[in-house]
Amino acid sequence: MTTKRPPRSSFRRIVDLGRYVTRPTTPIRTLLAAFNDLPHAFQIVANDSGAPIGTLTDGDIRRGILAGATLDDPVSRCMVTRPVIGRLGEEERHVGMLKSLVFIPLVDQNGKLRQIMVRSDVEPGLTTALLMAGGLGTRLGERTRDIPKPLLPVGGKPIIEHILTALEEAGVGRIIVSVHHLAHKIEAYLDSRKSGCQIEILKEPERLGTAGALGLLAERLSEPVLVLNADVVTSVNIAAMSEFFARNSHDATIAVAQHKVRIPFGVVKHDGDGLFDGVDEKPELSHFVTAGIYLLSPEFAALVSRGEAVDMPELLNRGRALGLRIGLFPIHEYWTDVGTPDALDAADSHLANFSNGKT
Repeated sequence: MTTKRPPRSSFRRIVDLGRYVTRPTTPIRTLLAAFNDLPHAFQIVANDSGAPIGTLTDGDIRRGILAGATLDDPVSRCMVTRPVIGRLGEEERHVGMLKSLVFIPLVDQNGKLRQIMVRSDVEPGLTTALLMAGGLGTRLGERTRDIPKPLLPVGGKPIIEHILTALEEAGVGRIIVSVHHLAHKIEAYLDSRKSGCQIEILKEPERLGTAGALGLLAERLSEPVLVLNADVVTSVNIAAMSEFFARNSHDATIAVAQHKVRIPFGVVKHDGDGLFDGVDEKPELSHFVTAGIYLLSPEFAALVSRGEAVDMPELLNRGRALGLRIGLFPIHEYWTDVGTPDALDAADSHLANFSNGKT
């Protein structure tokens, strides 16, 4: 009697577990650094006996940040505490689970982790991006009088080059660049560039805001589109954002960054009757702010009419009013908006140090 084996192409096994197992006390920051060197961005959280007590993905960490976790917290703050666990030798029974899961830890009869099943037929990632490069860059003053903001140098390369390279490395095959101010200079740069993907120019006859270019696309999109502002310098994981969007069944995902503001005074607290309840001396407030990166479903993008001038906040509010599902994707990687001279200089210094191995 022969035992029926699951199709070889449906999953692969990880037997060298060292890089994929961590302890619950490991700082989140340490784990994120490890993710950068792994082909699969997940970890199995195990106790001292080697039994899995949780799992952790990039998406779990970002959801934890939304809930108030910091990068210095232990991974136990973000991990899934009741993960799906499989049995070694019963892989055939577990194959169906990989349609909704990327990986399944396999344990022996004593509950100790022995292998990890990983789905091999990973779905295609993001294919289309819309880069908003038509802004005037007025906050940068004289620097953008003759040079469009996307072509200003940061870390030895134009801002737009950093963005295009990141998109190409993420496997995006089609990049649409919306232009208006000094459009001919951006077109000339793109024409001279050796691109690893299909790049199209979308001309805005007049300024249409930060989302109006969506209405100019010649055909309605059939797949999600990543919309980025051309004044953003970041190392955000685009592939992780695409997976986050899909796994949470979002109609739109907004990349958000944490912005901290210190109040230079003692903040007085009081109760509902106006009675004193204490003083917080110079507290630091933290808020999530839009990072200029949005992933939209075709239905969400279709909310913009051709030729309509609309900014992204208005479009997002329009989608919310229609009941569309909008999620937040917190950025824990480097991010900055280079809309001001100080921010531009800071980004230039950061990337220069990074390339020299100082950060």
